[in-house]
Parts: sequence; structure tokens; C-alpha cells
Amino acid sequence: MPWPRFADMHRIKAPLVLSGILYVVALALVIWAGDVWADAQARGQGRRTAQIAADARASLLISELQKYRLLPIVLAEQPEVADALADHDDGARDRLNRKLETIASQLGHSIVYVLDGHGRTIAASNWRFPASFVGQDYSFRPYFRRALALGSDEFFGLGTVSRQPGLFLSRRAGASRRSGVVVVKFVFDTVERGWGPSPDIVYVTGPDGIVLLTNKPGWRFGTTRALPLGQTVEMRQVRQYGEAPLAALPLRAVGMDMVAVGSARYATASLPVPVAGWTLTALEPFAPIRAAYLATARLVMLGAALVLLLPFGFWLRARSRAELAITVRGMLEAEVAARTAELEATQTRFRESREALAHANRLGSIGQITAAVAHEINQPVAAIRTLSDNGAALLDIGDPATTRANLVTISGLTQRIGTITAELRAYARRGTGPSRTVSLDEALDGTLLLVGHMLRHAGIVLERKPPTGITVLADPVRLEQIFVNLIHNAIEALSDIPAPRIRLSLDATIQEARVTIDDNGTGICAAMRETLFAPFATSKPAGLGLGLGIARDIAREFGGTLEVVAPSAGWSTSFVLTLRRT
Repeated sequence: MPWPRFADMHRIKAPLVLSGILYVVALALVIWAGDVWADAQARGQGRRTAQIAADARASLLISELQKYRLLPIVLAEQPEVADALADHDDGARDRLNRKLETIASQLGHSIVYVLDGHGRTIAASNWRFPASFVGQDYSFRPYFRRALALGSDEFFGLGTVSRQPGLFLSRRAGASRRSGVVVVKFVFDTVERGWGPSPDIVYVTGPDGIVLLTNKPGWRFGTTRALPLGQTVEMRQVRQYGEAPLAALPLRAVGMDMVAVGSARYATASLPVPVAGWTLTALEPFAPIRAAYLATARLVMLGAALVLLLPFGFWLRARSRAELAITVRGMLEAEVAARTAELEATQTRFRESREALAHANRLGSIGQITAAVAHEINQPVAAIRTLSDNGAALLDIGDPATTRANLVTISGLTQRIGTITAELRAYARRGTGPSRTVSLDEALDGTLLLVGHMLRHAGIVLERKPPTGITVLADPVRLEQIFVNLIHNAIEALSDIPAPRIRLSLDATIQEARVTIDDNGTGICAAMRETLFAPFATSKPAGLGLGLGIARDIAREFGGTLEVVAPSAGWSTSFVLTLRRT
């Protein structure tokens, strides 16, 4: 391709150089502004994504922790514990050993044991094993001393026999300060398996900044801040962390809500955990999020570059001969092709990063309810992904109207996801606030948002009357906890029943409201009816038998009742919840 003659080039050289400098400066400003915008947007999205991950991981920890906290309270009142502490009879202690063994087998890896008033173990769930706790002296442990003095305690530490870390939940048995202590060691294996492995990093620190739980290998018992020498000596004396070196973690702050681990940056979010001084922190990889926003910025910058180049091209066309115009046009085409290839590669990396983030979000499960809600969220997320992919194609073919319609649809889908996740977060953070006026219809709507997919998956027909407008005196979160427990029990009772059905009925008088939940499942045998609400009474092989008792206690706190009644014709089981009207 021939270039313009020297005389022509000399005539346009000065304006060409000046215009080229101005164009480069303008393009550099656009690129800088795009990078600043992408970084700011990515930081905000990183904080939001890290907060969602922290909420999901905390919900799993809290749900497991709440289940274990009930055990010392219930066990301390059991007659077998009182008998074993009062008598030095081997038979009483043998019976207690066997009961603790049964309870621990339902819990998984945790250990339950009873200490006498001097701190010596008289019974334990691992009494059959060579590393049994029976006969061990734990009088030096803080959880023993504080339980005797204060009635209860929670202490995280490394097991002196098992060498396995856990949270020791202790409760004094009886009114005397020398009567004895019941201890449940909560091992966090299930929680940590539920957290990872995944691209994000999750860890829980105690009040002294030491990492207690984490899905990052090698971070356990690392420190987020320097420890005073006296505190380290005290930890060694009570053997809280064994011989762990308590070395500093490789974290350094790189801005607000951002940290670096080596060369990788992470968005961070923290929230308190309901154990004294515990904090959960989630670190979300920043590079994939920034790459996604940078891809959008590059697309805008390419358009801006073309817009800025148009006046320069018009000036060249007027000033140069045909050869110069052809040369510049060829250069423009090569530039556009290179930028287009770069954009396509960036979009490919964005799609891969987005898939990695979606996989990380799917790991934030907190049990059957969360799995069901995740299924509800997957559908709008899939639609958003399809519409987003179509949007890139529509931009390439110049169809802004359809692109705008896709964006409107995406906005509606994100509102639906927000509604579902807001309900899940409210339920996972079980509130204990004062009772207030609550709509029964809204409480049932929130419950069905959580368990609706479980009903549909099981093929269960739900019969429910139109809204009634009835309001009661209750705490909305704990009221939903009662409904979730009863409906979940009904779903399990309908697992092998043809044409399964559940009916929700609401009626009221001037002073009280009644909610009746019927199912046509297997029913409740006469023997179970007598102890249905008692602790550890269950017909489920893997159940602890505490759910119905908790639901009845919540109803009583509201000034109401929860009872099982004789079912009407066509139904097998009927529970009636009675609450005060407002």
C-alpha cells in the first residue's frame, strides 16, 4: 500500500502531530476514568458479595451452635446426672455413661461428659475408648471453675486428651456450687466442611484475635494482632491452644474493607457471632469482580475512542490525499480488530470468573431450608445470566431497544432475589426481641417462602384459606420458627404417603387466634403422644427430639399454647397453635 508523498506529509505534519497528541491525551484520560470507575464499582460489589458470604457462613455456624447450646441446660436437669453425682454407685455412673454415649452418637463428632465438684470426670460419652475422659482431672480448665461459680460458661480450647479443638459448653448441675458440671464439647468439623474449600476465605476470631475456625489450611490458631506476653503465658497454663506457635497471619490492609494475602487482594466483611467476643470474617477474591467491571469499562472506552477519533479522521480526509486516507483507514481497522479481540478475551474471563463466584455462593448452604431457598434463587439468576449474555450480542448488532427491555427484566429479577435473601437472613438471625403486633398471614407467607420448594419437591398439596387479616402478639421471627418446625415435621411424615396433603386453617375469637396444621401422614402413635414435647423424645433415627419442645416454649412466651389434638376426618395429625389477639 503506497504512502503519501513527502510534500503532502510536510504540509500536514504539524497539525497531524498536534491532533495526535490531543487524541492520545484524551484517550488516556478516558482510560484512566474507566479504570477508576471499574475499581470503585468493584470495591462496592466486593463489599456486598463478602457481606452475603459472611451472612451465609455465619448462619450455618449459628444454626449448629444453637442446637448444641440446649444440651447442657437439658442434661443438667436429668435425674441420671443427679444420681451419678450424688451416689458413688458404679451402676448409676454406668447408666449415665450409656445415656451420654447415645446422645453423642446423634450429635456426630462431639463429646458429652460430667465432672464432679472437684473437676474429675465421672461419666463420658467416649467411656468405651482408650482415650476416654473418665477419670481425667479438668479442675484447671476455666470452663469448670466458671461454671461452678457462675452457673454456666463457654470456652474454646484444644482438647488435652483428644488434641482436637472445640467449644466447651458447661453447665452447673444442681444448686450447690460443688455439685458438679455437665460439659458438651462442640467440634466444628461439620461447619468447616460446609464452608469450603472455595475461592473465598472464611475465619472466626476470638476476643484476643486468634483464629479459631477457618476453611483456609494452616490459618487455625494464627493471630490477627500481637498478643501481650502475660496473656500468652496464661494460655499456656490452661493449655487453651496446646503448643501452637500463635504466629501472625499474612494479612495486610490495602484500603477500606480490603486486605491483601500475598499478591492477591480480597474484599472483606465481618460480623459478630453470638459467642462472647467472636467475630466472623469473609474474604472475597477481588480480581474476578474487578475484571467483570473492567470489561464493561473497556467496552465504553472503545466507543469513546472511536468517537474521539472521528473528528481526527475527518480532518485527515480533508487534508490528505487518497493514499493517506486509505492508510489511516487500515490503521483504524487494525486498532478496532485488536480492541475487539481484547474485549472478547476479557468477556471470556468475565464469564469464567462469574461462574467461579456462582459456585462459591452455592457453597453457602445452611441446611435443608437454605438449600430450598437456593433452588428458588437459581431460576432468576439463570434468567439474568441469559439476558446479560444476550445483551452483549444485541449491542454488537445495534439493537438498544431489546437491550433496554432485557435490563428492565433483570431489575425485576434482582428484586425477587432480594426478597428471598432478606427473608432467609431474617430467619437465620433468630431474633429474641419483644413481642409486638404481627400479621398471621404475613408470618405464614414468610414461612412458605422458606419451605415452599420443599413442599413442591415432595409433591405435597397445600390447602390454605384466603387471607384473614388476623393479628396476634408475637415476635415475627420466632413465630416463623414455630411454623417452619411444624410444617417441616409434616413434610417428613408425608414422605411415603400417596396424595400427600397439608392444611393450614386460621380462626379467631375476640381474645385469641388459632392456627391449625393438619396432615394426612403416618400419624403419631399413642406411646409418643405422652412424651411428644419432652426433651430427647423422637421417632426419627437422627433427631434430637428438641424441636417441638422449643416450639411450645416459644408459644408460651407469647402467652399462647401449642398442642397436638385429635385430627378431624380425613387427616392423621393435627397441631393447634393458640395466640393472643391484638
